[in-house]
Amino acid sequence: MANLTLKQLRYFEALARHNHFGRAADACAISQPAISVQIKELEETLGTELFERGPRQVRLTNFGEEFALRVRDILRSVDELADLARSSRDRLVGRLRIGVIPTVAPYLLPTIIGNLSRMHDGLDIHVRETLTQKLIQELADGRLDAAIVALPVSEPSLTEVVLFAENFVLVRPGEDEGKPVPNREMLREMRLLLLEEGHCFRDQALSFCSMHSARPRELLDGSSLSTLVQMVGAGIGVTLIPEMAVAVETRSAPVSIARFRSPQPSRTIGMVWRNTSPIAKQLLRISEIVRQSADALRAQHNPASVAHLLNLTAAAQ
Repeated sequence: MANLTLKQLRYFEALARHNHFGRAADACAISQPAISVQIKELEETLGTELFERGPRQVRLTNFGEEFALRVRDILRSVDELADLARSSRDRLVGRLRIGVIPTVAPYLLPTIIGNLSRMHDGLDIHVRETLTQKLIQELADGRLDAAIVALPVSEPSLTEVVLFAENFVLVRPGEDEGKPVPNREMLREMRLLLLEEGHCFRDQALSFCSMHSARPRELLDGSSLSTLVQMVGAGIGVTLIPEMAVAVETRSAPVSIARFRSPQPSRTIGMVWRNTSPIAKQLLRISEIVRQSADALRAQHNPASVAHLLNLTAAAQ
């Protein structure tokens, strides 16, 4: 057991996560033969196999599954030791691993990364874009330092900080410009295009419409907001998108935008991190930069609504 190394444990964790030597090697930025050699040496050191090897993927053995739980705890503790050293400094430097949900990432990330890089020149920012459930799991596993998600996430182990609130708008075909805006009851009778299962934005839109399920002819799924807007432009149905997405997603589609009467559908976006994170104080400062970036961007795209959005944010806090 004396030859067990942190490098081997990190390679093992990557392979356990991806179940594929090629993808694990890519994630670790090494060659596939190199990771294979390291895993084989780890198994020889332990005296037992960690993976069942198939032609297209690998899977953990029973011992491997138990070993993986311990390894993740070890790697998280090692990462927190490095974070502890960083927490002693006034400003955050080094690697910052931040996750973002897909209905926020394309619209805010360029501004956020630009501002963070300018204000923290020693920061090495790594971004992960995926669904909320995966981000929360990766936070818990120590693979992310923080995540930008829709609140609440209601995880006792996580700190939640409100960044801003924003309304949803209705996207209709261009020929519907000027027509009366449907209420939620009327919307339930229309062909509503929504993001596929797993997106929190889908659940928020269904909640506004008081829809818990729908017949297939009434509700169609898309993989992104861009896809939904293009489908609306083709006359297939209508959809809801967050205000931050309007400027980007509607510029090349023959659609019209309508705002609902009060109470308007909305969401609260926040930043979350582990309660035990040694860099919690620095992450709080980072969250303030993210909030300011979001406010500036939304004011640029929609000056008339920024005061209302700021009021919503203050109320949420």
